Amino acid sequence: MLGSSRIWKRRPLGFAAALMSGALVLAGCAGGGTPAQNGAQGADQGSADSGEITWWGWTPDAAPANAYIKAFNKVYPNIKVTFKKLTIDGYDAAIRPALASSVGPDVFDVAPGAANGSVDIYGVNALDLKPAVEKALGADWESKLAPIGVSSLKNGDKLAALSVGSVFSGTVWINKDLFDKYNLQPPANYDEWKKVCATFKANGVGCFVQGAAQTAFNEDTLQAISNNVQPGVWEKALKKEVPWTDPTIVKALTLWKGLFDDGIMQEGALGTQQYPDANNGFMSGKYAMVMMGSWYMQYSTVEGMTAAISGAGVADPKPFTQLPIPFPDIAGTGNVGSLYGDADFGLAVNQKSKNIAAATTFATWLGTSTEGQQAVADILNDIPALVSAQPNWDAVKLVNPEVQKPALEKLISDAGKSDEPRLATVVADLQTAIGVASTTVAAGEATPEEAAATLQDTASKIK
Repeated sequence: MLGSSRIWKRRPLGFAAALMSGALVLAGCAGGGTPAQNGAQGADQGSADSGEITWWGWTPDAAPANAYIKAFNKVYPNIKVTFKKLTIDGYDAAIRPALASSVGPDVFDVAPGAANGSVDIYGVNALDLKPAVEKALGADWESKLAPIGVSSLKNGDKLAALSVGSVFSGTVWINKDLFDKYNLQPPANYDEWKKVCATFKANGVGCFVQGAAQTAFNEDTLQAISNNVQPGVWEKALKKEVPWTDPTIVKALTLWKGLFDDGIMQEGALGTQQYPDANNGFMSGKYAMVMMGSWYMQYSTVEGMTAAISGAGVADPKPFTQLPIPFPDIAGTGNVGSLYGDADFGLAVNQKSKNIAAATTFATWLGTSTEGQQAVADILNDIPALVSAQPNWDAVKLVNPEVQKPALEKLISDAGKSDEPRLATVVADLQTAIGVASTTVAAGEATPEEAAATLQDTASKIK
């Protein structure tokens, strides 16, 4: 979810019967063998195909997690996996002491970049999974996995985690039923966006909602705006190829401020969390639009949306048709449709686990096997890490297939063409500075020029 974290590549539809039968062999190998073969560090690390393991993460939601575990248990019925879902903001505080102890989780989420669960910080506690992946996929394993899912989840030379899939941002999601109710079209530019918001507000419906109190999601919007002004400048600033005082960044901050001044951003946005506040506001029908990425595809299904609406506090949940649209052309340049992404999260195996072999079996199966990655593809929470995996649309029960399927297929295809990172290359100090810049500009406490200068000052101190 940052999907919540965070959210890559796409390919042809469907699987041949022969491939599926071969998956049984592959899945049976994933994580199989002795602990030493799986890369475990120590002589007694439990059985590779039985035992009880715990998995901690801030993502996925309970429904996808349970679906993954159910699919896993069809192949490994004697490994019991218990998933513990923590909040995004509370994850680091919980995982840090847990990993320092001898009773922490067997498997835990990590992610690229400097946000929660940073692989740079917590990857030191993880097992090197390269031997297990080589066993599962062969010597050419890297060619079979999305490159960003490998490169962004290393800790030094160690493959600290296996990407379950990737997430991309740059989209706005709309409640099409609300748009249809008021005879509105999705906004393509700034004037249209303001008019749409005026109509919704006149009818007592919130227009657009964002949790501007959570930095990672502000980064998403600022990156979308920057790419609208001039594609690629945000990424170049992260690489120190252009200064953060570049006119494109200043313009992006200016347009960001306009979202607040012109009433597109909801009142109280700076005190709103993306999860659960903005998410619940959209799912409950109180708002017609929300800034979310490809991880939101999961709520296009009947099951996913029903659960999400119920989770938002609606007593009698009725699924609605949600669709992704390009971030509107608020700069008036015609540069729209930019997507940027990272590995959503990776499964790391705790070096202190007493069930390293079973934990490695689970992480490797979900991240590399055809069956595991098919489960990931069909849930629509992540774009699978295995490059051959693709949603089986016949098995995916969308709320409104005729309308949603083409939009989702396009989103998946467009994501597969993008190599622009989202959070993976943002170091901690810079992420903090981006958070300060976004909130102070929005609050009128700093001008876009001043905020850009502060960003550049921070970046210049980072080695």
